[in-house]
Amino acid sequence: MRYFLELCLKSVHAAIEAIEAEIIVVDNNSEDDSCSMVKQLFPDVKLIENKDNFGFSKGNNIGVAHAKGEYLCILNPDIVVAEDTFAKLLAFCEGKKGMGAVGCKLINGMGEFLPESKRNIPYVKAAFKKLFGDPSQYYSNLHEDNTGEIDVLVGAFMFLKKDVYNTVGGLDEDYFMYGEDIDLSYKILKAGYKNYYCGDVVAIHYKGESTLRDKHYARRFYGAMQIFYKKHFKRNLLFDMFVSFGIRTVYFFRKVQREKKKSVFQYVLISNTHYENLDKVLPKILVQKNKIDNFEIETEVILDANFLNHKEIISIMHKYSGSKNGLIKYYQKR
Repeated sequence: MRYFLELCLKSVHAAIEAIEAEIIVVDNNSEDDSCSMVKQLFPDVKLIENKDNFGFSKGNNIGVAHAKGEYLCILNPDIVVAEDTFAKLLAFCEGKKGMGAVGCKLINGMGEFLPESKRNIPYVKAAFKKLFGDPSQYYSNLHEDNTGEIDVLVGAFMFLKKDVYNTVGGLDEDYFMYGEDIDLSYKILKAGYKNYYCGDVVAIHYKGESTLRDKHYARRFYGAMQIFYKKHFKRNLLFDMFVSFGIRTVYFFRKVQREKKKSVFQYVLISNTHYENLDKVLPKILVQKNKIDNFEIETEVILDANFLNHKEIISIMHKYSGSKNGLIKYYQKR
């Protein structure tokens, strides 16, 4: 996570250059050198080092308590934003009555859209169908490139006023991991605010939502749903029984689809600088260009963040998402 955090902080720094803002990093007792990296490379960042892993909700609530600004952006450490991300969201929020929280279009490290960016309230029927591989009622039908009202945003990226966050009580600390963003989104709606999704604001979320084929994730997710239903709806014993049975049996009916590793014939570096270290570590020929003319078969494209800005990199990754010819990687500034 240290690598992604560094990438995230560099992108956020670039995005707040013309904005009066602060960056707060809450570390939940991580075991890598993330804290030392933040202190060394980002001395202006307010670093909060927790002695225990308090979970997503409590960790963020601690960070919000230290925040001084009018607006907040709850951000996962594996997110990369464009230089104009926050300026566009501030412009979108200003003057809107009943503004709750707003989210953006998230893509994964392959440039593919992440549907958890915009979701519906997970009523029991939708949760049942998602458990067995049909998420059609779980995700919002708003087109991924459009902007409009939605019910539920993803906790990896939530932009809202601090007053709204505090009014609804922030993130519920009964949730340790998963479900807290659904709960917060629902509390915002219940308080009379509106949640929005902006399809023209794009950010990279490297990890993305875990799969229900992961038994540990499935157990945590549906455990979170049980907390959500108990808190906001009538207790549903049938749902409890179904989830308990479903988590134990669903893996026998769903085959794990393993992605085939793509072969790479050549590497293409999009840059104006030659890096000798790349020549040494890459097993195949490295070709250098200053733009992508076309996406050749069995090619891995490396985007140099010293040459391209974050918005350009996000745009290229999004444009070539789903390409069957090759891969795109991000070469981080050093």
